[in-house]
Amino acid sequence: MSTTTTAVAPLTTQDAEALITAARRAAEAAGVTVSVTVLDAGGQLLAFLRDDRAVLISGETSTRKAYTALQLNAPTADLVDLVKPDGPFHTLPTALDRPLLFIAGGVPVHRDGRLIGAIGVGGGAPEQDHGFATTAVETLA
Repeated sequence: MSTTTTAVAPLTTQDAEALITAARRAAEAAGVTVSVTVLDAGGQLLAFLRDDRAVLISGETSTRKAYTALQLNAPTADLVDLVKPDGPFHTLPTALDRPLLFIAGGVPVHRDGRLIGAIGVGGGAPEQDHGFATTAVETLA
């Protein structure tokens, strides 16, 4: 029996730049200054935007949001309630080498139904960051 596997194009630097541009434009339209991180499917940094006007910690925040969305293949906004005491992810943040961040603003990026990377946005309110990241991902569709 033979099986056919269809290759899925990886997230490219051009894709990453488009994600960053879309997230930045959405944030600027809302009057917010953000940092944006884009990771490839292996969790490696593909692109990064840090605006000097953004809160200093926003760069680390955007990276951890992207990493969390990638590792769990879900928007971080959907995971917040799962980390509460006695929740299914209660001990997960301390069980991994790199701490996860369960604050809205991290969104996985899919192509042809497969996970190819993630984007994280930090600098605004969590709900705003989630909106900026989601808007950016929608531009790749």
